[in-house]
Amino acid sequence: MKRRFLPFVGLILALALVAAACGDDDSADTTTTATPDTTTTAAPDDAASTTEAMEPTIAEIVATSAAGDPAEFTVLLAALQTAGLVDALNGEGPFTVFAPTDQAFADLLAALDVTAEELLARDDLADILLYHVVPGEFPAAAVIDAAPITGLETLNETATLNVDVVDGSVVVNESATVIDADVFASNGVIHVIDAVLIP
Repeated sequence: MKRRFLPFVGLILALALVAAACGDDDSADTTTTATPDTTTTAAPDDAASTTEAMEPTIAEIVATSAAGDPAEFTVLLAALQTAGLVDALNGEGPFTVFAPTDQAFADLLAALDVTAEELLARDDLADILLYHVVPGEFPAAAVIDAAPITGLETLNETATLNVDVVDGSVVVNESATVIDADVFASNGVIHVIDAVLIP
């Protein structure tokens, strides 16, 4: 009886070892196939594209500054809207915009002895605004390195700008000084100036 029982026990032990080995192989395979599924590079790409999409355009920066406290570009925004140029400054670009402040427009109104409404009603309003926009992106460092610059083309197409560095400040047409440089947008850069440029 004992002789018959011993082979039977051996058979059971052998089957148990085989089952255990198969179980180990299955778990190893599961771990191996799970690892590639959890590895991905899509998240960084998605995050980068979201950041780019959130960066404001030149027109959006002007609008935000016009609504800010203190408001800086209320007249410029009104002029862009009146002249129908908001979409242009939302465009792909790149552009470099010399943006006059509200105080710059106030000084112009006083010099011309006109109201803001009269200024916005001018037939050449769009030409004046386009005279402040240069095709291409020119940060302050690039402008300073290239100064003096004469005959800088603008979107006005019939009038050009002269840019120089005077006492460490960038000056446009010898009348407007850059008081805040390198306000970067998704489609270019803004340089804030203290006077309105008239072609």
